[in-house]
Order: sequence, then C-alpha cells, then structure tokens
Amino acid sequence: MMVEATRLLVTLTATAAGFMVGSKIGESSAVVGATIGAGLGYVFGGAFGRLVRRALDVAPSAIVPRVSGPQLFAGAFGIGLGIAIGLALGLPIVFLMPPEVGWPLAALVVLLIAAFAGTVFSARADELLASVGLGVRKPLATHRLDSDPTSFLVDSSAAIDGRILDLARSGLARGRHWVPAFVVDELQAIADSGDPHRRRRGRRGLDVLESLRDVNGVELAILEEHVPEFPEVDAKLLAIAERSEATLVTTDHNLAAAAGVRGIGVLNPHLIAESMRPQASAGDLIEVAVEKVGSEPGQGVGYLDDGTMVVIEQAGPSVGKTVEVQISNAVRTQMGRMLFGRLAA
Repeated sequence: MMVEATRLLVTLTATAAGFMVGSKIGESSAVVGATIGAGLGYVFGGAFGRLVRRALDVAPSAIVPRVSGPQLFAGAFGIGLGIAIGLALGLPIVFLMPPEVGWPLAALVVLLIAAFAGTVFSARADELLASVGLGVRKPLATHRLDSDPTSFLVDSSAAIDGRILDLARSGLARGRHWVPAFVVDELQAIADSGDPHRRRRGRRGLDVLESLRDVNGVELAILEEHVPEFPEVDAKLLAIAERSEATLVTTDHNLAAAAGVRGIGVLNPHLIAESMRPQASAGDLIEVAVEKVGSEPGQGVGYLDDGTMVVIEQAGPSVGKTVEVQISNAVRTQMGRMLFGRLAA
C-alpha cells in the first residue's frame, strides 16, 4: 500500500511537472512532457516507494513481537502530529505552486512526515510518555562511572539469570547498580532474535532490569561509556570494573574467572542460589516446557526459569508443550547444572 500510494503521488507530480515544462515549449509538447513525466514518475515513484517502505520496516520488523501499549499510543500520536506538521508545510506548497503540482507534492510531504513521525515516536515511546508524566516506566538515569567501590556492575548473563533481583529485594545487593549501554544493546539484540528461546531470555533480562530499578534501596543507572579501545563486551566490563573497583555481577564462569585473576570483586547470583537451595535428586517431579529436540533421537530439551537445561527422554514429540518430568540425574558443569529426566508416568 505504501509503495502504490507513493508511486501514485510521485507519478501525478511528475506528470504535472512534465505538462508544465512542455507547455512552455509548445502546445503539442505539453502532451509529450506529461507522458514522459508520467513514465518517469511511475518508474522512479515505485523505486522510491519501495525505499520508503524498507526504511520504515527496518525497525518495526524487529520489534513487532514486542510491541507494547505505550508504543502503539506514541506511534498513533506521532502519526497525528506528523499529519498536522505535513499539512502546515504542504499548504504553502499548494498556494505557491500550480494546483496540478502543488496538491500531489503536498500530499507526498504529509505522507512522508506522518510515516517518519510515527516510526520515531513509537521507537522512543517510553521516554516521550515519561517526559509528560504518562509513561509506565521512568527513564533510566545516564551517568559516567568513576571510582565507586560500593556499587555493582551488571552484565547480561546476570540480568537474564534474574536472581540478582531476589538478592536486591532481600537486601543482600542494595546500592547503585550500573548497567552499561552496550549490555542493554546486547539484551535488546537477544530479545529481537528469531530463536524463541533466545528471544525469551532477552526479554527476561530486560524485564529484570526494569523490575530492579523499582526495588527499594536500589538505584539503577545506565552507563554511557563504550570503552572503544576494547571491541569485546567482556573486555569492556573488565576494564570498567577494574578502574572503578565496582563489584562485577555475572553468572558467566569464564568472565568471573578472568575478573578473579585481575583482583576484581565478583558476585555470582547463580553460585549463591546453588549453595542455598536443596539439590534436585532422582525421583523429583518438575514441570518443564519442551523447547527443542535433543542431540539424541527422541530427546527433548527444556529450560528452568533460571536457565538450567533439562534433557528429557522420549520428549522429542512434545516440543512446544509443558510436560511433567521425573528427574533421573543431575550433572554439574562449569556453566552450571544440567538435569536429566524422563516423562513422568
């Protein structure tokens, strides 16, 4: 629809422009000019329309699964505001130019400004609504981290794990929690993944950060520091933590080990939870959503809320379903625990 509407407006404008140019040459040339203008407008209008559609589809196509009420509201408001601005800019065009050129050109201006405004407002919905007191989420503070040895530096694995939220609520991890902007970008990229499991993990991480800033005694701040001298996210985190003396919060075993070698304080919510909770034993029953087939025939694989992998025998045909599993074995690896079980009878 966007392509056809843009092509029509461009074709009408080009036809009128060709007619005007031809009329100045001669009466017979007016028809020739209009014909040439129509042909060029049809070809280039279609190309321009497809370009506009692709430009508008890039961001929405990535966030369609996550469209929220505030985004819809802000997007609709942006379109309305864009139409108003487009009309304000388009009316002078109508009065200053011949009608056969002015009206199509004004309509094209309104269309483009409305589409652009709707896209921008939707993408920045939370900040825009919060700025007028309507947002359901407060904008996160942005700071630069200097020396702050009493604070925490949160990485994506800790956000996805989610147990930092429980530690904060219990009073064990209160204070300032820094989340680098590149970590938020990493979570956003995971949440936009085409893989359902990765998408769910990314959303979980973003939701945990959203909930963390509402915990009493916790100040969540976005760290606008990109550390360009280090291309890898882990290297950036280590550099910031080492310089600021902040405690690194992560469930990544390798990152925690590297931090320990450098003398950086590490808080691993996964290890704390592992040491405090009773270990699953053979015979325990749990409910698991089977998300994919396993490496062996007939196997299904699911994950607990904390990310623990559960390998289930005879669950391959149950992908997409929630099943009751009887645990038969538990194995501890560097990445955490893996549970093995079979479908409960």
